[in-house]
Amino acid sequence: MAQWDRLRQLPAGYTQQLHELYDRDALPMDVRHYLSAWIEKQEWQRAARDHDLAMVLFQVLLENLDIQHSRFIQEESFLMQHNIRRYKQNFQRYLDDPCALASTILWFLEKEKEILQSFDLAEQVQFLRVEQETMEISSQQDLERRMAGLKNEVQCMEHAIICLEEQQDEFDFKYQTHKMEVVVDEAMKKDQIKILQLLVNKLNECRKSTLSDLNKLLDRIDDLINILVEKELVDWQRRQQKACIGAPDSVCLDQLEKWFTCAALCLIQVREFLSKLEELVGKVSYDNDPIKGQNPILQRKAETLLKDLLKRSFVVETQPSMPQGKGPLVLRTNVQFSVKTRLLVKFPELNHSMKVNVSMHREAPQIKGYRRFNVFGTKTKALNMAESQNGGMVADFRHLISLSVTEELHTINFDTVFELKGLSVELQASSLPVVIISNSSQQQSAWASVLWFSMLSQDTKDVMFFANTPAAPWPKFGEMLSWQFLSATKRGLNDAQLEMIAHKLFGKQQNYDSCKVAWSKFSKENAPETFWVWFDGILTMVKTYLEDQWREGLIVGFVTKGKEKSLLKKKRRGTFLLRFSESVIGGITFSWVEYTMTGEPHVNTVQPFTKVDLTQIPLHEIIRNFQILETENIPENPLLYLYPDIPRDEAFGKYYSEKTGGKGTKYFLQMNTLEARSPMPSVMAQGESLEPVKALYGEAAGESWLSLLSHLVKNHVRRIAHFRRITLGCHRLVQKIKGEHASR
Repeated sequence: MAQWDRLRQLPAGYTQQLHELYDRDALPMDVRHYLSAWIEKQEWQRAARDHDLAMVLFQVLLENLDIQHSRFIQEESFLMQHNIRRYKQNFQRYLDDPCALASTILWFLEKEKEILQSFDLAEQVQFLRVEQETMEISSQQDLERRMAGLKNEVQCMEHAIICLEEQQDEFDFKYQTHKMEVVVDEAMKKDQIKILQLLVNKLNECRKSTLSDLNKLLDRIDDLINILVEKELVDWQRRQQKACIGAPDSVCLDQLEKWFTCAALCLIQVREFLSKLEELVGKVSYDNDPIKGQNPILQRKAETLLKDLLKRSFVVETQPSMPQGKGPLVLRTNVQFSVKTRLLVKFPELNHSMKVNVSMHREAPQIKGYRRFNVFGTKTKALNMAESQNGGMVADFRHLISLSVTEELHTINFDTVFELKGLSVELQASSLPVVIISNSSQQQSAWASVLWFSMLSQDTKDVMFFANTPAAPWPKFGEMLSWQFLSATKRGLNDAQLEMIAHKLFGKQQNYDSCKVAWSKFSKENAPETFWVWFDGILTMVKTYLEDQWREGLIVGFVTKGKEKSLLKKKRRGTFLLRFSESVIGGITFSWVEYTMTGEPHVNTVQPFTKVDLTQIPLHEIIRNFQILETENIPENPLLYLYPDIPRDEAFGKYYSEKTGGKGTKYFLQMNTLEARSPMPSVMAQGESLEPVKALYGEAAGESWLSLLSHLVKNHVRRIAHFRRITLGCHRLVQKIKGEHASR
């Protein structure tokens, strides 16, 4: 496939790079498109060094442009006729140096290849991810096979125990018969004893073989339990920890429950086999009986494995959360919260019989043990299968209340006792560390603590984490930020947006992977200018007012002012984009490009809109009705095309209010007033940072938004009245002249 055709089929993120590449005038995208086949066949690398070849290619390029111009004349495409003629005139500057043109075209072709290579690399990475997922699935399939093999071995062992019992019964019957019979013939008596000895030897070998198989079976179960507890359960706990802060990871416990239950049932059956062997020893035993020596060891081993499995099978399925909270693990005093525990070993006969008690405490290094805190509500519940959608053994605490608050991390503990078939095991599960607040104003900083802990800590019980807070590597930090948007709006941050954030944090870097963010820079109590305050303000605004527009990709959002200017200055007049303010918390602004009479681009930016503005008027209505009011000129809306090239009404039309029908309130911006009030008119003129005066939208000079709007409308009405008076005077003057002319 031709290079240009491949580029046109790339996903949105890469076509965006292509648009940015051809924002330069050196090689217009129209020329690249209509002459793509010819351009890709030429030897531009040689032409960049060979003047004669470069001149030939230069002349052929102009001829091809003439051909395209003729085609557009036939198609009556007036705009493209104009563009092609202008492009040809621009290329005339290479007449004296055609090698420079060849070098320019070669540079563009190489940059295109870089875009394709980055896409191919991303595809390979995605393939590796798919391959990794395939490996995970393969690992699970292997575990499934091993579980199936384990169940088959247990069934075989059950059959072996039955055969052993039958063999022992045969020996016992013959031995008892021999004792009851009175045999006089010594030779016959010796033969019977010899037969009994053979039966004992056979029974002894069978017992040894059974014990050996049981030991091997316990070793296999031990291996599987290690995989379940040390890998599968740990992986799930980490996924749950990341899911609490927005990661799109699966936290379903059904498969783990199936595996844990299978392993527990197998161990219980092994315990029953060992009990059966003990029973057989009670009926028949002899000197050096292997069961007497090995059975107690195997029983202790089986019981230890089962207890360890049961202790790890009691987990917190749903972490503590408030109904109206910002996220899990942030609790407020005197406000109800819910939390759910689950026993991964599913025994229907235990339904409602296991009672779970809840308590809250924090580890206190300065004293022995724990410091206890008060929790009120229903603190004891039974594990039951009715409150679970899939019939699992759960205890769902929905109405707990915390009455204590400190600045420390706390854990909520759950205790219960597993009792079945003579086995009694105390079980305990702990929540991830929670932060308790007393006022909703503390929720933002509390959630920041939860994010930092869940992002960096592998020890889910490390309540002393913030005693020596580690820094966050940028790859983890950027991923966490993307999760915040993904969980709140179903659309995360792309690479370009993350790069802008990294630039804001670390300045310009070639690579940010080795950079780290300090906790004090991310969030610090009573510090209103931390990164998290700025980022969370944007996230809250988007979630509340702009979720649909963000999800559809209409908002560029995270882009620096310098990057914004480079994106817009090569676009056609009226192209605008939406970005988040870097200085106003929870602010969004739009910038558009205009051109002077000499063709110089000017990027204009309005003051950021905050929740105060967006609560009164939706952003799409502001964009729809926004107008510039220049002295003695008719008002017009400068916002024509949403970046990169989407007509404004096509992008936002679905959000328009049908009631206004496009005839609603207009939002005027007087450019002369704006420039006069600006503290930096020279900067504004260059479009670096217009972010004009708050008074435009009612946050300065003591004017409300509505009063300022009313003032602007009144001025506009006065201008119209003045224009009408001038028109009427002119009309009367014309009539007077006509009358005088007629009288003559």
